[in-house]
Amino acid sequence: MSFNEVSTLFHEFGHGIQGMLTVIDEAEAAGINGVEWDAVELASQFMENWCYNKPTLMGMARHYETGANLPEDLFEKIKAAKNFRAGSAMLRQIEFGRIDIHLHHYFDLNGKETPFEAARRIATETSVMPPYEHERFLCSFSHIFAGGYAAGYYSYKWAEVLSSDAFAAFEEAGFDNENALRELGRKYRDTVLALGGSKHPTEVYRMFRGRDATTAALLRHSGLAG
Repeated sequence: MSFNEVSTLFHEFGHGIQGMLTVIDEAEAAGINGVEWDAVELASQFMENWCYNKPTLMGMARHYETGANLPEDLFEKIKAAKNFRAGSAMLRQIEFGRIDIHLHHYFDLNGKETPFEAARRIATETSVMPPYEHERFLCSFSHIFAGGYAAGYYSYKWAEVLSSDAFAAFEEAGFDNENALRELGRKYRDTVLALGGSKHPTEVYRMFRGRDATTAALLRHSGLAG
């Protein structure tokens, strides 16, 4: 399996265990059912973090012919590739999310500004390069009106905030502290994985973390902060 395939397996397994470990009897609120867009990718993206955790990856990555462990330098390359142009990628997602929300909530249908002009104006605040005057990106931005993401594109990045902050809890517990990890794992299971859409995701997250999520862990995991 390629690294991307392993990451995808971990991602989808996160969705799977949220379904398997639910304690909610009502189908419409069990597993991922009833979980708002803001948090539906929390459990899956959380699992992806383990692919970049050295003990986890080194514990399973073997050469398919020789059985040799993953070389140290290759692990470092995988980590470096993850954060290549992370700042540009984050600005791109913020731009898309802002455009999506603006067109659904703030855009004045009777105003002088066209949707394309509004998108370019927002892009000037988030893009390193000035947007092309005649670009028509909105024509291919299907998320803003199709696929259920209307005014919800921001959830892609917000789910990363939640998943990184959740993984940071395990980093803080210490990967060499077996008892602390076991206790934290049970708490994660009993909240994020078990409660599904039975409670507001913010309430569920506070039950697990003891506070609201912050962006600190995401910035650090993206290589944008120490």
